[in-house]
Parts: sequence; C-alpha cells; structure tokens
Amino acid sequence: MKVLRIAILAILGMAANQLSGTAQQSAASAHTPSVAAAIQPVNQSGSASAPSAQSEHVSSRNERRAAKLFIEATKLYQNAQFERAMKDYEQASTLDPSNQDYSLAANVARSHLVTALIQSAAKDRMHGDAGAALAALEQASNLDPDNPQVAEHLQDLGSDAASRTVPLYEKAVSHLGPAPVLEPAAGVKSFHLRSDRRQLIQTVFHAYGVEATVDQSVSAVQARFDLDDVSFKQAAEALSLVTDTFWVPLDEHRALVARDTRLNREQFLRQEMETVYLSGLTPTEMTDVGALAKNVFDSPRTVVSPSAGTLTLRAPVQNLDAFNATLKDLLDGRSQVLLDVRLIQLAHSNQRNTGVQLPQEITAFNVYAEEQAILNANQSLVQQIISSGLAAPGDTLAILGILLASGQVSNSIFTNGIALFGGGLTLSGVSPGPTTLNLNLNSSDSRELDQVELRMEDGNDATLRSGTRYPVMTSSYSNLGTSGVNIPGLTSAGTSSTLSSLLASLQGATTEIPQVQYQDLGLTLKAAPKVMRNGNVALTLDMKITALAGSSVNGVPVLNNRSYSGVVTVKAGAGVVLASEISKTESQALSGTPGISEIPGMSSLTDNNAQKDYATLLIMITPHVIRGPQSSGSSPMFRVERTAE
Repeated sequence: MKVLRIAILAILGMAANQLSGTAQQSAASAHTPSVAAAIQPVNQSGSASAPSAQSEHVSSRNERRAAKLFIEATKLYQNAQFERAMKDYEQASTLDPSNQDYSLAANVARSHLVTALIQSAAKDRMHGDAGAALAALEQASNLDPDNPQVAEHLQDLGSDAASRTVPLYEKAVSHLGPAPVLEPAAGVKSFHLRSDRRQLIQTVFHAYGVEATVDQSVSAVQARFDLDDVSFKQAAEALSLVTDTFWVPLDEHRALVARDTRLNREQFLRQEMETVYLSGLTPTEMTDVGALAKNVFDSPRTVVSPSAGTLTLRAPVQNLDAFNATLKDLLDGRSQVLLDVRLIQLAHSNQRNTGVQLPQEITAFNVYAEEQAILNANQSLVQQIISSGLAAPGDTLAILGILLASGQVSNSIFTNGIALFGGGLTLSGVSPGPTTLNLNLNSSDSRELDQVELRMEDGNDATLRSGTRYPVMTSSYSNLGTSGVNIPGLTSAGTSSTLSSLLASLQGATTEIPQVQYQDLGLTLKAAPKVMRNGNVALTLDMKITALAGSSVNGVPVLNNRSYSGVVTVKAGAGVVLASEISKTESQALSGTPGISEIPGMSSLTDNNAQKDYATLLIMITPHVIRGPQSSGSSPMFRVERTAE
C-alpha cells in the first residue's frame, strides 16, 4: 500500500511538472523510472504488459485535459473516493493513451475500490443485510471477475442463505397458483334484450368478449334486460339481480354462471384454507372466535385446536379477508386510559382561651357556729389534742387550728381565705370563690396530598379506596340452653366438693359470640372511562365518603356518608375537579361576672374561650389516553358514490 501511494504521488508530481514546464520537471523525471520499474501496468487479465509506443499524435489540448483530470482524480483517491478517482483516471487515459501512468493509476484505484466493496459486503453480512452484501459483491465481481476474495465471499453468502432458518410466519405455503381473474373487454355497452335467462346471460357476457358456460341449475325463464352505456361490472351485477345467478371466472375469457344458492356457492366458489395463530388466548376465547367465523363469516369448515393455539378455516377469499380484518381489530385491544387522581385535604384548628375568671360565688357564715360544727363533728380528735397538752380545753381557736393544720379536718371555707367582721357571738366571715387567670393558645394545621394513578381499559370499571376498615358489631350470639358444660371428672360421678362451686358457675354461664362487619371509612371512588372518537374521555364517576359521626345507637356507631354520581366529558390531559368541600366551624364562650362582662370594653377582663375549625377537601382527576388503537375523527354512516354524467 505504501509503494502504491508513493507511485501515485510521484505520478502527480510528474503531471504537474509537465503543465508548468519549469526546471522541476527534470527532478521529478529522475524518480519516474524507479516508480515505473516498481509498478508496471496490469491489463484486464492481470498479467504485466510493456508500455506500447505512441501510435497516434495527441493534441496539446487533450494532454492538458488529461493532466487536469489526473490531478483531480489523485485528490479523490487521497479522500478514499476510489470509484470517482478510477473513472477520472480512465478518462484521462482515454484522452492521452501515450501516458501509461494514467492507466496504471486507474488499475490501482480499481484494486482499492474492489477491496472497499469486499469490506462493505462483510459489514452488511454481519448486520444481517444479505441484499446489500450481495449488491456490493456483484459490483466488485464486475470490476475484477478473477478476484479470488470476491468468489470466496460470494460462496459464504450463498451458504448463509441456504442455512437460514425461516420464521414460522414467513414460511411459504404450498399452492397451485393464483386464482384466475376475468379480463373482459373495456368500454361500455347498451342492451335491450328479451329472451330466456340462459340466452340472456350468454349474450351479455359475449358482448364483452367473455364466453359464459351456464349451469343446468339456471332455468330458461323469460326475462327482460334494458341498460344503456354500462361497463362489464355494472352489467354483470344487474344481470345477477335479474337472473338470480352468480358467476365464477374459469380463466381470463371464460366464466361459469350458476343459480345463486347456498349449495351452488359451496360447490363452485373457489375456497382457500387458512391457519390463524391465536397465541395467548384461553380455550374459551378460542371457541368464541371459532363460533364467530362459523356464524358471522359463513365458514362452516372451521377447526379450533386449543392445544396448538390455532384456528383452521376454509372459506371464499372475500370471507377470509373480512374475517382477518375483523379479528385484527378485536385482538388489537381497546384504548387504555391513565387516571391521575389527587386528593388534597387542608385542616386548620385554632383554640384561644384568655382573660380572668372572677369569683362566681361568695360564701358568708357565722364563725362561732362554724367552729362548733367542726368541733362537734370531731370530738374524738379534740379529746386527743386536749389530753396530749397541745391546747387548753377552752382554747377553741387553738384546737381548730391544730385540726386544720394536721389535715384531719378540711373545709372549703378556710381553703380560699376569709374576711372577718363583727365581734363576739356575731363574729362573721366572708369566703370568696377562686379567681382564675387563663392564657392558653392551641393552633394546628394539617395538609394531606394523596396522588394515585389508575390505569384501566376503555369501558372497564376501576375502584379506589383510601381510608381504614372499621369493625362494627352488628349482632351477638349466645347459648341460652339449660344444659351446663360437660367436663369429664367434674360432671360425672366422683365430683369433689371443692369443684362444686366451679361447676355451678360454669353451668350458669352463657357464651356470647359477636358478629362483626367491617365498614370502609374514608374515600371510595369508582370510575369508568370511555374514549370518544374525537379524543375526549367520558368519565362515569361514583364517589362516596364515609366517616364516624361520633355518636352511637345501642353501641353501634353512626356513620356519616357523602356521595356523588355523575358523568363528565373532558379533553385528554385536562384536569377536572370532581368534588370541592369546605367546612367551617366557629364557637365562642364567655365566663365572667354578670353585668360586668356585658359592659363594652370589659369583655377582655373575663374568660374568653374561642375555637375555630376549617377543613377543605379537593379531588382532582386528570385522564390521559396512553393507548388509542382506533383512529380519531368521524366517518360517514353510509357510502355515497358520484359519477359524472
């Protein structure tokens, strides 16, 4: 490769020297003999040939054009564009046959092009593209037919094709040939005939160059046939309606016409056999598909093989085509919808208790009467205090103080403090109630976001439950029989006296068995999407929210229910607010002295207990169509054909 590149560069320098005519021509020509000696021109057969003498005169114009093409081809050769370089070298050699360097360069470019084609074919073969590999090898063989590498790669490619395993669905079926197609004469004809049906059929078909063979089932009943300017297709359809017949092509110019009956169609219509592979279907589904082929598409010869997963049916070609189109739509599946459900719940609770709660009651009492009541109620303790010398017998205040200090006697009058007034037996006291100062603040905020994605098939229901299951006792069962519990060794002979009481308790006991039913608390959402032809989604929604009411009846809790049912149609990807609920509760309680608390500006001095609760529930649903096999838009309900008159 290095020697060839040196040769090309040397030849390029020689051509440049010939164009310039400077002193560099002698320096370049000094290297030319060595290059020519190293590489000699090779003819098409591969043998070396000696340079031939100039047989004809070459014009200076052709020499300049050949040298210019040689320079351009050398640039292409350096850029690995061997095919274009080879063509330019050959054109330069044609313009100047006396210069053997041009033909030598063309042979070198041809050799590199063949090598590049062989390498490209090897890459295509590795990637499994046998067609591209064969095309590259054929081009290389045309350039160099005697190249052994090209022949070897062609042989390897043929071996790969012979050993290639054909997939199951690509195997060719054995058949006798395509069905014949009738080729009537083109153009339009007019008919005004009145004859029997057999003669009428032959006359109409013969007008379009078709020979009709009428079956014996067609009776020779008189009929009238009037049509103007109709083609063969139009005439044949009208003739079938008039004569109650159908026709079957025998070859390009012959047809068989028979009476249109079920027996004749089964006998004369060309039928084909087809095997449909129904992998993945259950035996029941395969049986349903077989019944569809028999009853709807008029294929009584249908065999279902659940073990092999195949359905073999025999029917006319048009019936098979209709069955395959219908089966494709059925097996393609329905549309699929992804529902993005978001539950947003916000709750705020604020409780404030501030102010001063003044005494609500004042107790007035006679000190002497209250002392005598306490002493009379605790005579034993008074005697112990006097006998122990802690107080004199007449010192009632000291005795009363010892009783209160010891904790043996308690009285609410002396607990909150007293105010005395008067003297002697009229000494009285006043005891106010307690005074409370409140500074209390409780605040709570909660935010909850539940995001659920439901993927469902078009037309099917889906249920979402979010919450807890709460047990509710609905009833209880108890054994009310008079017979006691039978315990061997206890109820039988030899019962000990120590176990008699246990036996009596067991015989009198009753067993209660509760019956519990679990109730779903929280959110229950049922949705059924339906994809419309315009891309919108119709949602059938059923929502229910269940919670405990906080009260019970006969031990059974009361439940609060909120429900919604409806149908909404939205665009795919657009969100819809299913439910929005806001609940707000405020309560305020005042505690204070009557009259004072009602004075404006004095309410802050009393006990003020305020409580506020806010709750917000928001449910958003966004449908996304992630699979839609049916085409969008709408199609006409019937077909209208218009023809120019």
